[in-house]
Amino acid sequence: MRLMGFNFKKISAEKMSDVTKDVKLNTNIDISSIEEIKSSIFRSKESLIGIKFSYILDYQPNFAKIDFQGDLVLSMDSKLTRDVLKDWETKKMEEEFRINLFNIILRKAGIRALDLENELNIPLHQPMQQFKKPDKE
Repeated sequence: MRLMGFNFKKISAEKMSDVTKDVKLNTNIDISSIEEIKSSIFRSKESLIGIKFSYILDYQPNFAKIDFQGDLVLSMDSKLTRDVLKDWETKKMEEEFRINLFNIILRKAGIRALDLENELNIPLHQPMQQFKKPDKE
């Protein structure tokens, strides 16, 4: 499985409050569609599938919200493509495929989210690396 394209259709970030006490972060990734893409541009033994997604970071209670919507294109073995499309008919995904797909979305959208969190001065959804003073023994 290879990532062939990744596009954001919507990027929204809003800070509703300055109170940072007891803020909890809820994250949600939703896949709204998975479809095979027929293309005369790519001539390969692999098949292409297009996936529409949303990724939301919701800071509660009513503190901030970051919302991404987009689509991506994956190149996959034809058999895997058939299996994914068959599973998707019942809105299911095989676990290994789902984990790989979610990791792609997290990697691409997570970087943008960090920048937006920094700009809005809200807590980061992932801790950043930091230097610390060594413990004295």
